[in-house]
Amino acid sequence: MYNQKYHTADISKATFLVTGGAGFIGSNIVEYLLTHGVGKVRVLDNFSTGSMENIEPYLARPEFSLIEGDIRDLDTCRRAVDGVDYVLHQAALGSVPRSINDPITSNEVNVSGFLNMLVAARDAGVKRMVYAASSSTYGDHPGLPKVEDKIGNPLSPYAVTKYVNELYASVFSRTYDFHTIGLRYFNVFGPRQNPRGPYAAVIPLFIQSALNHEAPFINGDGETSRDFTFVENAVQANIKAALAPVNTHEVVNIAVGDKTTLNELWKHITDFIGIDLAPRYREERKGDVRHSLANVSKAEQLIGYKPVVTIQTGLQTTVEWYKQSSYLKVTS
Repeated sequence: MYNQKYHTADISKATFLVTGGAGFIGSNIVEYLLTHGVGKVRVLDNFSTGSMENIEPYLARPEFSLIEGDIRDLDTCRRAVDGVDYVLHQAALGSVPRSINDPITSNEVNVSGFLNMLVAARDAGVKRMVYAASSSTYGDHPGLPKVEDKIGNPLSPYAVTKYVNELYASVFSRTYDFHTIGLRYFNVFGPRQNPRGPYAAVIPLFIQSALNHEAPFINGDGETSRDFTFVENAVQANIKAALAPVNTHEVVNIAVGDKTTLNELWKHITDFIGIDLAPRYREERKGDVRHSLANVSKAEQLIGYKPVVTIQTGLQTTVEWYKQSSYLKVTS
């Protein structure tokens, strides 16, 4: 998938650590790095949400290594960053509903685990740590499009954890001169996104429903909108942020800059699959933001980010990938 190259620097002697590298976004980053001649890639994952299937093709490659461990353990984090040039920190417990049901575990992983990685990377002399921030940080701020310096009150424990990450990263920059870049992802989707379990994301669930000719549930009236972002755009952002000449802590939006309602999303997917089926509607979900749309100009200026895959192209690629994969439970 990663024919396009997003960096000009020589990474043939560099070592990258991808935390959560067996997960959805993390494994796509690993694929990009190994496709484009990285020196070494190390993955740290506890497989609580990641899958060995995502990294199985790389296990025998000499430039790839795996540490099975948990970011909640500081010693494990120190072992993982030893000799590493760049950390791309994707490990986290996602999902707003999960955080509402179990805020303690979300906090332990997303806050304590993040702090462990900051300390370990700082002490190891890592050149740059890029971390997965979240558009959930905007909370109840009504402004559209979202710009980085205007946020509201968080609407879920998950949003709190991701905002705390930004606060810690900012303090580490000012206190220790350890400068990181946070990428506020906006609803990333694409190949390897897990549709299984109670906290699966909407796009793989919609694709599974469409392939099975089953009407999905939509929370609310379907006019909730999101800036759905194909995973290749997120991979590009990680690579460019890691190599960017930035000497402060910065947070940037990573999105496309285009909003799509859930009703429009379902229509796109059914059109690609070739069915005509109306969705079912139910009450809105607690903690959800009504509309989300990003301004990506800061990311463009700071790290050279430019979204290259639109939602329509990304959806078509994703639908075709799921048709060929074992991820979905397809019964028709």
